[in-house]
Amino acid sequence: MDGALDVGIARCWNIGAAQNRSHALITESTLAAIGGLVGVIALLFLAITRFKWHVFIALLVPILLLGLMPGFDQEAFIDAFEVGFGRTIQGIAVVIVLGSVLAEALKHTGGVERITLSMIRAVGARHMPLALTLSGFVIGLAIFSDVGYVILNPLVHSAAIKSGTNMVVMATGLVGAMQLTHAIVPPTPGPLAAVAIVGADLGVVILWGSIITLIASVAGWAFAQVVGPRVESPPSAEFVGQSFVEQGRESEMPTTARAYAPVLIPLVLIAGQSVGAFALPPEHIVNTAMRYLGWPVVALGIGVLLAYRNTNHTHAEARTGEWIESALRTSAMIIMVTGLGGALSQILRGTPAVDAVADAVLYTGLAPIFLPFFLGVAGNMITGSTTVGVITAASVAAPMMGTLQLSPEATMLAGASGSMIIKYVNSSYFWVCTSLSRMSLRAALIAFGGVTFVNGVVAMAVVYMLWAFGVI
Repeated sequence: MDGALDVGIARCWNIGAAQNRSHALITESTLAAIGGLVGVIALLFLAITRFKWHVFIALLVPILLLGLMPGFDQEAFIDAFEVGFGRTIQGIAVVIVLGSVLAEALKHTGGVERITLSMIRAVGARHMPLALTLSGFVIGLAIFSDVGYVILNPLVHSAAIKSGTNMVVMATGLVGAMQLTHAIVPPTPGPLAAVAIVGADLGVVILWGSIITLIASVAGWAFAQVVGPRVESPPSAEFVGQSFVEQGRESEMPTTARAYAPVLIPLVLIAGQSVGAFALPPEHIVNTAMRYLGWPVVALGIGVLLAYRNTNHTHAEARTGEWIESALRTSAMIIMVTGLGGALSQILRGTPAVDAVADAVLYTGLAPIFLPFFLGVAGNMITGSTTVGVITAASVAAPMMGTLQLSPEATMLAGASGSMIIKYVNSSYFWVCTSLSRMSLRAALIAFGGVTFVNGVVAMAVVYMLWAFGVI
């Protein structure tokens, strides 16, 4: 018993010592630190774009090479890596898995189509492009954007044929809206990872992120209405009859309330925790309850249970095996990449590169809020990945927030806004939407590249105004 206790004490001592050493200076050389940072980012982008490495390896290898820079204290580097990695994922790993399970359930039970049908009824079939845009805004909160488009593609073609319009008009707002919420609003993995890296308040990010993405989504819909009629992109009859409704299976879909509940109730609980903490005394009974109910693990757990209520006997085996395994496969990569982003951020805190870059930004006179924005733009445009963009922006900008006087929420939302500009030929999402919509490359570049540019710029404009007025 005493031996076990001694081991436990030693282990706790080692962890505490590592955390203390993680704040130690890794190098005193500003030149080496900045050169190393530039090298990590350059190698990351080169590994993904030129050598087609998986993002996990593409990020891990440059970070490990950074530790070999002349003048770097390897012991302090190792401690910073371990502490940064562990501290970042400890609060979000289970949440990412639960979010992925929720997405699997929504995908297979018809919840996505039910949400879309409710939007069509709300705004009217005459305004189908707007209805699809608004449904994309909701669906993107829970499901990867490319998966959402795969599910809704048959409905988009059918709607375009029935209304006599083209695919640019019908699909563009939807494509942009799903990417917006996928990029900006947790609990989708990229934003959730960025929140963990910068240490932002999750509820505040969900609240303001939802408002930002709704405004930017409507701007994307307006772009499609102006540009769409001028771009040839006919719908295809090959997809007609593939949706739940057209197959006569609407009775298998959940009711409208049951379709929305797994998505909205967790978000309300998480955001409600932050609102309650701001508006009520700490000892208030509502705060006491919301501290637990608004904990993301509990909130997403409730969402999963609500989603499972929509299953029937045909889903019995899938929900116990396939859905969970698929969710775990999806989650593993995001969790590991998030941990590496946190490790890089912690390493940078132990170098002079942080202050040097932050001081250079301030010297230019550029509003500091644009640093994470441009980092997000660069990460996405070079790699084609929104997730890489938002994690890169958060990892590099997080150590500079104090010098730049940026809040974690402003930093995260600015980086996320940049991380969706612009979707073009190096993006898998671009090709999924282009191929399924049967658009020509020219039409897709105008439509999908254009809408993601408009979405990102409008989102950043709203973020800038919120930051300038001291809201975030």
